[in-house]
Amino acid sequence: MKDKTNCIIIHGCPPNEAEYDVRKIKGHFHWIPWVAEKINQMGIKTINPLMPSPWAPDYEAYKKEFEKNSVDENTILIGHSCGCAFLVNWLGDTKQKIKKLILIAPWKVNSRNDVIREKFYSFQIDSTISERVGEIVMFTSDTERDGGIESLKIYHETLGGKIISLANHGHYTFPDMGTREFPELLEEIPR
Repeated sequence: MKDKTNCIIIHGCPPNEAEYDVRKIKGHFHWIPWVAEKINQMGIKTINPLMPSPWAPDYEAYKKEFEKNSVDENTILIGHSCGCAFLVNWLGDTKQKIKKLILIAPWKVNSRNDVIREKFYSFQIDSTISERVGEIVMFTSDTERDGGIESLKIYHETLGGKIISLANHGHYTFPDMGTREFPELLEEIPR
């Protein structure tokens, strides 16, 4: 019997600890809770774990937290912003096969010029990831910041996949989108 599909959503990195605490207390990370709820309603177990100290992202700390979850060839991984960098790095590191990888406003450049982010983003993208992932989709927007446009290009050149560009979605944050709903992402979830 085939294992059931599951989904893990990894959030992005707030600029500082204070903003993270506010978002954690309010229980929202832009569109993530809405999307997680809708995917769960489709019968796909979906979780969105809180990554440790995301204002100062560390690959090894993220990996330790992330690997508390079950990932196999039936898993859908969704990342937002720096969460995409973690997922791509992890997939290259572990050589894990998965069902689908969805990158939302993927980030790879150290536009803040800080040492912590430089270390987090400086990994080499493993070009063989696409051989182990059933499908790769990347969301961007015509109003994305320059660093996001550059990052998308870096990921797409190495991984390939489908690019979906939505008008006026910026960096896919609540202030940019003006909503917590993200139905276009739900359309990319295999049923």
